[in-house]
Amino acid sequence: MNALDILKYGHQTVRQSLDGLHDSAWEKPGACGVWSVKDISAHLASFELMLVDVLASLTGSEEPIPHLTQFIELGPQFNDSEVDRRKAQTTRETLQEYNDAHMQVMSLAARIDPAVFARVGTLPWYGEVYSLDDFIVYTFYGHKREHSAQIALFRDHAN
Repeated sequence: MNALDILKYGHQTVRQSLDGLHDSAWEKPGACGVWSVKDISAHLASFELMLVDVLASLTGSEEPIPHLTQFIELGPQFNDSEVDRRKAQTTRETLQEYNDAHMQVMSLAARIDPAVFARVGTLPWYGEVYSLDDFIVYTFYGHKREHSAQIALFRDHAN
């Protein structure tokens, strides 16, 4: 598997689902439960920042990893907590945060030896039988595809 391609295509899927979305639809609830499209974008930004922490830790960075720590400690509450934390942001700020984090992800991922992506047990907190590739496919690519489909469905019903 080529992790960089998977990351790139997941991001493209999100961007395509958002392209041309009418301004009035961004903050309307119901795109994913009570979440709006802006909330989904905030959610995806928080996950992208968490992946920045994961990848940074694998490049030998000594920087703190607050997003990954929150993800592990809060479990399912991570989602609502991170979306709520971004409520005051504008749609533009939320998208910018997501895009900036994705650029960091791509930069960090390019620095990691491809063999590391396939190595089982690299992320013990995720599961000893899984690799970084697995984590990226399930937690990011599949996740982005799911939310992009929700946005597309919401768009179809909003028009």
